[in-house]
Amino acid sequence: MAKFNRQTRFNVWYAFIAILGIFFIRDVLVSVWEVEQIPYSEFQELLIEGRIEKLQVSENQIQGSFKSPSPGAPSRFVTVRISPEFAKELSQYGVEYRGIVESSILRDVLSWIVPTLLFFGIWMILMRRFAEQGGIGGGLVSVGKSKAKIYLEEETKVTFNDVAGLDEVREELEEIVGFLKEPERFGRLGGRLPKGILLVGPPGTGKTLLAKAVAGEAKVPF
Repeated sequence: MAKFNRQTRFNVWYAFIAILGIFFIRDVLVSVWEVEQIPYSEFQELLIEGRIEKLQVSENQIQGSFKSPSPGAPSRFVTVRISPEFAKELSQYGVEYRGIVESSILRDVLSWIVPTLLFFGIWMILMRRFAEQGGIGGGLVSVGKSKAKIYLEEETKVTFNDVAGLDEVREELEEIVGFLKEPERFGRLGGRLPKGILLVGPPGTGKTLLAKAVAGEAKVPF
């Protein structure tokens, strides 16, 4: 019971970390999608019209948020700075102008590919832990896998003569022995070998001995 509780507690922590990771990735993506890139000339017009609520100014970029954005429209914007003298000169001709930041492959990798790989890496590790401990998600990851160990005994010398009592059970199991000895004959008659036999009873009632006896009578490994 203590081991089960410990595994359950670990599974809860793994699920909690996975949920936090999903929300973190979602916030990053939403923050990217909700930002509109606008020309510097449009930024100056919005500034004059009083439609900008707040700004964050860096060396090359200006980030800010719109005042009362339209429903469904981005609430924030980013633009590349241009020297005030050059911007003033261009504004005299009524043309649209914007700054350009040279693309950086390293920046693109760090901003998109790395978070994506990190997310899937964490997800696979968590799913593998769930599968190893039999927690949630184990059924999806470990379909067809079993932790059961097979102890194969090539030659079993136990027969029904070694089993005392249990006559009714013995009679029913003798039919199974016939199936195991001559499966082709029963197959021609339309018979189908059962996929398994369940022996129910408290410990010490001879279930394992009966199973060995079936294997011994049929001359098959136990």
